[in-house]
Amino acid sequence: MKTIKELYRIGTGPSSSHTMGPRKAAEIYLERFPKTKAFEVVLYGSLAATGRGHMTDVAILDTLEPHATVNLVWKPKEFLPFHPNAMTFKALDKDNNPINSWTVYSIGGGALSEGEKDSSIETKEVYSMHYMTDILQWCEKTGKSYWEYVDECEDSDIWDYLEEVWITMKDSIERGLSQEGVLPGPLNLRRKAAAYHIRATGYTDSLRTRGLVFGYALAASEENASGGKIVTAPTCGSCGVVPAVLYHLYKSRDFTIQRILRALATAGLIGNVVKHNASISGAEVGCQGEIGVACAMAAGAANQLFGGSPAQIEYAAEMGLEHHLGMTCDPVAGLVQIPCIERNAYASARALDANIYSTFTDGIHRVSFDRVVEVMKQTGHDLPSLYKETSEGGLAKNYEQM
Repeated sequence: MKTIKELYRIGTGPSSSHTMGPRKAAEIYLERFPKTKAFEVVLYGSLAATGRGHMTDVAILDTLEPHATVNLVWKPKEFLPFHPNAMTFKALDKDNNPINSWTVYSIGGGALSEGEKDSSIETKEVYSMHYMTDILQWCEKTGKSYWEYVDECEDSDIWDYLEEVWITMKDSIERGLSQEGVLPGPLNLRRKAAAYHIRATGYTDSLRTRGLVFGYALAASEENASGGKIVTAPTCGSCGVVPAVLYHLYKSRDFTIQRILRALATAGLIGNVVKHNASISGAEVGCQGEIGVACAMAAGAANQLFGGSPAQIEYAAEMGLEHHLGMTCDPVAGLVQIPCIERNAYASARALDANIYSTFTDGIHRVSFDRVVEVMKQTGHDLPSLYKETSEGGLAKNYEQM
């Protein structure tokens, strides 16, 4: 597995696979052909189907147009074999004939792939163990925890990076709580985070807790939907879950920054296992790979903060993902708003519930986290493409008919 720095990417929304990935690809191609005066970019499959709503065109044009003319070609019905989010960049000569062609895939969480093992854009592997079962056994054998495995595998600057991640997560919530008005796009969706936060303070005990968590998740997700600075956890579309849970526990339980960073490390390890063995791309496996994985990450992180054993942490993460199996990715109008924002709030509450449930157990259970990841991958592949970030089915289709 690769570094968790590639799972936690700091950038702007609204979509890691449709905005951050294409922007990075355009930057790479521009570096290769800095003097080219004309480009053609062909967008395929899910990347084309919801690209306008996800601001894919804006990300590419903002990068290339200051240097050359750009022709965008949209092919939403054409899917390339390696991944649904494919794009081909072409550098053109003065007669608009191609002098080079590069096909690259935005595979989720802002990551890119050329679809080959010996890819020129692939980074090195830093983790020798790729399955939670193996890492759990290592923890039980050594007496160490998941964050200590992260510490052993990553470079020494990982804690500085995670601190930057935490600061960005906190800032996205606090900015979101101060904002009001309407989110960009044709849905005219009003921001809700500030109202939820204010209302929550009027309740006591469990209702206040739940309302605050909702408000924090909405705040980060609404910042993402408006193109604000966020952290992929594991994606832009699911960026509100881990911050909401950790911010709530940080504020209410007075955990130290050090313990929050260790929880972030554990959450990143959980997300990394899914990314390596299955997918975190909504276009490939549906929203179970985004919200489901975010819920698993947050549940495991919360359980560690409350003193859970390695087995209990794994169980909390397993429940977080298991109970999102089969969730479709059907963004209304191709925007990361409905049902995406609300799902972040709901998954945050589920993560806390998974933590509590696991705390009542000894961590022993029948279905392992790795098994759920395997099932999630197969379920995602079995889903028809209209339920995987194309906005052709599910809630997106019903909304258009109303």
